[in-house]
Amino acid sequence: MVSWSSTSPVLLGLLSFLLLLQPLSAIRLGLVRRPSPELPLFREAPAFRNGEECGSTEADRINVAMTLDVNYLRGTMAAVLSMLQHSTCPENLAFYFLSAHDSPELFSRIKSTFPYLNMKIFRFDSNRVRGKISKSIRQALDQPLNFARMYLADTIPEDVQRVIYLDSDLVVVDDIAKLWGVDMEGKVVAAPEYCHANFTLYFTEQFWSDSVLSETFRGRNPCYFNTGVMVMDVDKWRKERYTEKVEEWMAVQKQTKRIYHLGSLPPFLLVLAGNIKAVDHRWNQHGLGGDNFEGKCRSLHPGPISLLHWSGKGKPWLRLDSRKPCIVDHLWAPYDLYRSSRHFFEE
Repeated sequence: MVSWSSTSPVLLGLLSFLLLLQPLSAIRLGLVRRPSPELPLFREAPAFRNGEECGSTEADRINVAMTLDVNYLRGTMAAVLSMLQHSTCPENLAFYFLSAHDSPELFSRIKSTFPYLNMKIFRFDSNRVRGKISKSIRQALDQPLNFARMYLADTIPEDVQRVIYLDSDLVVVDDIAKLWGVDMEGKVVAAPEYCHANFTLYFTEQFWSDSVLSETFRGRNPCYFNTGVMVMDVDKWRKERYTEKVEEWMAVQKQTKRIYHLGSLPPFLLVLAGNIKAVDHRWNQHGLGGDNFEGKCRSLHPGPISLLHWSGKGKPWLRLDSRKPCIVDHLWAPYDLYRSSRHFFEE
């Protein structure tokens, strides 16, 4: 460890001389270069290799889609690490990242953290949705990238027919292949359902009092599901034009009357609630970020857990940095690859 208080004047003079010779380069004190102010810097993850029982064909590939947001990049890195670490066949994972910006530095940052990761970054055109978004109860829910999941099928290559969509504020503590292997039974989405939740709260009184609008749920048993963890048949999504179906409800909200308060979730519920393949609750232990207003601490729900999800306002990396973590945040911490500035002189 380099301690500035104990460094000799000769060494300090030598370092100053080198800095004058190479003003644009960083001296390697454990790292090659200081991070840009926009992007955090991360440690390089270990290389994860397939077990002997793993196949290596296209049929063995597991497709995972996530968005890339600078504000959530630390969460994304932790989520990817958790999947690789708990996967029997980590080399079979293929990641499709959606970003609102063309950023070579973003690509290189991920690649330097995961040198062996099978990944591609696709540009999501925010203009596709910007004029369709109505103000919700929390600003983070109004960001165009939060709606990218509904355009996922049109953004990734057409030869990708099935994908697991995941939010960035989660970690997987089980083999993701188990979720990938769910029988969709002809449904376009598979996800944990929560039929005990009060479904009426996701829509306004204006919606429920309109006999035409509320009729949309006739013949269905609608239940809440969280859109942060979904297995999606993107081939079926494309063919049956689900993006347009979701956009129609966004247009009602934007142009006709206010029928919901949350961002991208309610349009999904309006189109799909009561018509998805239900998955075991262990695959989305959600709500660990608290509510959408205060983000207060919450405890785990009883039962087995395969995925921990900090949906809500509170994010584990922010609470840990503020030294006011919730107990559940310590379950996220082992997957945190973030390298703070002090690492430059501690390695």
